[in-house]
Parts: sequence; structure tokens; C-alpha cells
Amino acid sequence: MKAFVLNNISKAVLNDLSNKNLIVDDVNKADSILVRSFEMKDYKLPDTVLAVARAGAGVNNIPFKDYAKKGIVVFNTPGANANAVKELTLCALFLLSRDIIGGKNWVDDHKDNPDIATMAEKTKAQFAGNEIFGKKIAVLGLGKIGILVANACVHLGMEVYGYDPYLSNDNARLLDKKIKYFSKVEDCINNVDFITIHVPAIPATKGMLNQSLINKAAYGVKILNFARDTLINEDDLEKLLNENKVSKYITDFSNPRVTKFKNTIILPHLGASTSEAEDNCAVMAINQLVDYIDNGNIVNSVNLPSLNAGSKKSKHRICIIHNNAPEITTKLKTLLSDSGCNIKNMCSKVKDDLAYTIIDVDELNNVNFSTIDNIIRLRII
Repeated sequence: MKAFVLNNISKAVLNDLSNKNLIVDDVNKADSILVRSFEMKDYKLPDTVLAVARAGAGVNNIPFKDYAKKGIVVFNTPGANANAVKELTLCALFLLSRDIIGGKNWVDDHKDNPDIATMAEKTKAQFAGNEIFGKKIAVLGLGKIGILVANACVHLGMEVYGYDPYLSNDNARLLDKKIKYFSKVEDCINNVDFITIHVPAIPATKGMLNQSLINKAAYGVKILNFARDTLINEDDLEKLLNENKVSKYITDFSNPRVTKFKNTIILPHLGASTSEAEDNCAVMAINQLVDYIDNGNIVNSVNLPSLNAGSKKSKHRICIIHNNAPEITTKLKTLLSDSGCNIKNMCSKVKDDLAYTIIDVDELNNVNFSTIDNIIRLRII
């Protein structure tokens, strides 16, 4: 792997890569790109680039659909920052329940008063809050972050409701048995004290937290949003905050409108801002790039199918990104067979209109792959 870094990743990981001569200072010499928040929409990639890895989960800064058409794999690192987001979500639970911020601000405002201790005893009642023990919380989205949050809330003594229409068997096994799972989001939110959302921001989830849904929660419900600001209907949120149906809202996304709403706590996108999360994301991104460059395996791609053929053991591994057109794999087998090549292993996966095929052979004679249409990118490892 020869990677070009578009913006800063974990310093420790970057230093390690540099020591191994895996980082290049000229993008034209790179076969892969490491990126965090750099906007790549108008960034011109050289033809040598095979893959882009985002050290994080969101890929809004990467034109991954356009890259797919060029045979460039885009990776992300789901779950690498899950613990960091979980911990911040738990912090948010306490910030919503106890007026810690108000109390801290009061102390700052009176820090020069010699009678501050006496004043505090008389004033502290205005910052009183509630305990979260025994309260009901709806966790919307039971992916890597949602599961950690839900399980932690159980251990904090909360009554936890969970919702995820795409809950996998593996994730279901990770859920604490005390969590009540609902297949309908309306049932999950019914009469809860807290709602925390951990679903991906896609067209189907845009504005999913709206007045109709939130009205099913308890009066004075508190809402946590550490996923994406587009998941909540801001018109409805403002109205419900003004009516005190929603007593408090905390989010990690500081868009200009929501910062003006009452009873809100806005954080500057701190969810993954820990040194551990940055290290985890960087290591995961690099491992995925190395595995793709060295073995052709695709894991956690947002624009091409996942396909893992294991470590390369044959003399040649043929990796083909192609359109999902009829009989391509049959044509590939026929072409190799007619050229005297014995196929040791072959696997293929499809995602939407694209497919990815890996073929292992020991001998690779003069094979003219150009006779097969719909191949987007072919390389031989």
C-alpha cells in the first residue's frame, strides 16, 4: 500500500505508517487515500488510486457513487468510534437530568464573591434535577452504537426499549435480555421519558422524529441526538419545545437554527473526538486498505459489495469490478478455461448495479479480458 493522506489522522498511526514507508507525499504516486473530513467532491484523483478510506463512519464528503463508476472502492469505519459516542450519549443523559451546566455557570458568575458557599446553599434548589434510575428510554437504532447505549442504560437501572427494523441476529444476541424490543417505532416510544436516536441518515430516516411520533412519548420527554441533525423535524421540535412537550433537547450538531431553540444543549460534534476513537478509526481504515490492496478483499465498503476471499494463496488473484450484467461470471470462467487457466477459487457478490468478482489461479496465460464487456476495473495481484 502507498497511501496519500488528505488531512490529519491519528498521529501515532500516521507515524507508524511513515516509518514503514507506506505514506507518500505525492498523490500521483498513491494507490490509496486516507481521509477524514476533507471535501473530495471536486478533488481530482489520479488513475493510480484504487481505494479511499474514511477514518470515520460518515462519507458525506466523498462522492462515493461517482467513484464506484470508476472502480474506486470507498471504505468507512463503522463501530470504530462506537464507544466514544456511547460515552458522550451517557454524559448527555446526565446533563439533561441534572442542571449541571446551569450550576457551573452560576459558580462562574459568582466566583469572586467571598460568600459564594453560603449563597450556593440558598441557590442550589434552582438547579435541582431528576435521577435517571427507573426512567424509561427508547433507543432508536440498534447498531454498534445503539447496542452499547441500550446495554449501558440497563446497567444504570433504566427501563430500556429498543427499536430497529433491520436488527441482525448477531446484534440481537448482543442485546441485554432486559431490553424490550419493538418492531414498530410508535410502540417503542410510547410514554418514554427519554428518546435517543442512533440510526443512519438516509432519505428514509430524514425527519423521522416528528410531532406525530414524539407526541406518543411522556409529557416533558427529553431527546438526545448524536446521530445526525437531519433525523429530527426541526419545525416540529421548535413547536414542541415551546409547548414544553419536549422539555430538553441535546444534540452534537450545531446548525444555526437549532442553536436558537429554547432548552437545548448544543455540542460541537464531539462524538468521536477522543484520542482512542481517532486511533481506532485510523487503524481500521488502514487495515481495510491493506487487505484490499494486498488481497483484493472488500470489507465495510459504502459503494461496492463486501467480499472476503481470505489471504491470497494462489500465484495470481484476479480482482474484477464490473456492472451487474447477465452471464459475466460465466464468460470469465469460459475465457480462463479456454486460455488453459485452472480456477482454484472464485467468488462474486452484487450490490445494486455493481458486482465484484475474485478469481484465484496458479497459471495465468495470455488472457484477453478486453473481450468481455461491462468490466469497470480489473487488476491482478
